[in-house]
Parts: sequence; C-alpha cells; structure tokens
Amino acid sequence: MSDFDNTSKHSLEAPLVAARGLSKSFGDFRALDGVELTIPKGVVFGLLGPNGAGKSTFIRCLLGFLQPSAGQATIAGLDCWRQRVDVHNEVSYLPGDARLPRTMRAKGLMRLFADLRPNGSYRRSLDVARRLELEAKRWVGLMSTGMKQKLALSIALSVDAPLLILDEPTANLDPTVRGEVLNLIREAKSNGQTVIFSSHVLSEIEDVCDSVAILKQGKLAFQQSLENMKWQHRIRAVTDEDVAARAVADGLAEQLSIVQDDRRVQIETEGDLSPVLKWLAEMSLRNVSVEPVGLRSIYDRIHLTKEVQV
Repeated sequence: MSDFDNTSKHSLEAPLVAARGLSKSFGDFRALDGVELTIPKGVVFGLLGPNGAGKSTFIRCLLGFLQPSAGQATIAGLDCWRQRVDVHNEVSYLPGDARLPRTMRAKGLMRLFADLRPNGSYRRSLDVARRLELEAKRWVGLMSTGMKQKLALSIALSVDAPLLILDEPTANLDPTVRGEVLNLIREAKSNGQTVIFSSHVLSEIEDVCDSVAILKQGKLAFQQSLENMKWQHRIRAVTDEDVAARAVADGLAEQLSIVQDDRRVQIETEGDLSPVLKWLAEMSLRNVSVEPVGLRSIYDRIHLTKEVQV
C-alpha cells in the first residue's frame, strides 16, 4: 500500500502552497531532503513529526526566513525566498516560541499588530481574546505562559490572510481553551483561509485537519487525506495458515500489508473492507478483531524502529 495519496476534490485547483524538491542543509546536516507537496486553498493541513524531523525548517523556508539549498517553495504563486516580502502579505504566522514585549498591555499590543497589517483587525483580535478568556488589560510581563499563548493566538488569528501557519497553537492551554482554538481554526477554513497546523497532539490533527503530512529526518514520509485514512483498517487474528502466501496466490499481496508471527497475524488494508472480509472468511481464523488504523498507528509505524507487535 502506498503512503501517499494526492487525490482530492481540490486537485484541479492551483495550490496555495507548493514545495518542489525543497531541500535545506546546514553544513553536512540535511534538515530538508527533496520535499514535494502541495496544499490546496481552503483546507486545514496537518504537519507532523518529532523534534528534528524538519517541520520548523519547512515553515521557515515557506516564510522566506531561510534560503533553500535546492528546490523551491511558493505561496500563492510567489517564490518564498525571492519574493518573501510579498509572501508575508499572504501569511499570518504563529511561531512555536512567540516572544512578546513585556512592557505593554495586551490591548496595546493587539492594536499595534493590527495597525501594522493592512489586513489586521483590532476588533477581531479583541473578539478572539474574549473567546480564549484572556484579560486584555493585563501587562504582558505579568502573564503566565498560557496567557501569553492566548495573546499570540489573538494576534495571529485576527489577520485576514489567505494562509495561517500555526506552530503548536494549543501548547500550554487547558482543554477548554484548546477546544476553542480548534473551533477558531474551523471558522478560518469556513471563511476561505488555508491553515497549516503543526502539532504533536495527534487527536487534534485528526479532529480538525483535512489532510496530513508526516516528516521523518527531513523527508516527506507520508501524505494523505484524513477522509481516505478512515477507510484503512487493521485486522488481527490467530490462524495456522500462511496468510501472506495465500494473499500472493490470490493476487491480493499489493493491496494488503501482512505481518505474521507464528500463528498470530496482523493485516492492514485500505478501501472497502467487504472484499477482504469475504476473502478471510474462506480461511480458518480465530480471535478476529477489526479496528480503524488511525493516525497514531501510522505515525508510530513511521517513527518507531521496533517491529510491529501482532
């Protein structure tokens, strides 16, 4: 089974974001290695990977903060490095480590950022702050880490930009506020904005994203729509038969991923499950269980080196 799925209802539209052979090296270290992906307009795109996988480098290349060593990144048809000033007009960015002036009140800082951007909105910033339960009159220097995150979100989400890049937007927030952030992301999508959502919280990615990409050691290891991922299932059973050999004989080896350890077998499949179940019904199986694969399983399959336990 392929880990890549580029089909979607948006496939005929020009992508808002595109990376073509995007690479970035720091000396002998290759932080990005030939990344190829496109992000259509009006979607929420999840970006996953452990620390050091290349997520931050990818985002910085999109923002024109770093010059690619090879390849190209574009936003709205603009070269992210050569036309980075114009690119910044298309983007609102929430960094994972937002640093804010300590000697200003939240309201003053929100007004300052709103005035700096032609598509900024102080009223919208105040509305987001209210929804996130932020005290807008408080001095930034007296805020907790969570409150500073709310303030940064109130600024970033108030900009009417075609693209929002949110790096760990729910970090340091309590569950109730996390849920409101996800609602704000959904609203941004409904308003026609595109969102790149980088997070370590897989449940949030599954909840709000339309598609997801997983980076591993600077390479694109997986890209698929969440809708298609729902069709993937894992089947576990106990049997005395050689299921892998049976799949080869019946011409199903390319459609199934099979791991068998003695009598225990694990089968992963995508698409309509009915034909696979009919095929399995012809075998002698015991203790059969069927479950959706889920993003956690795919992530672990890519990033854990240990063998799959069946």
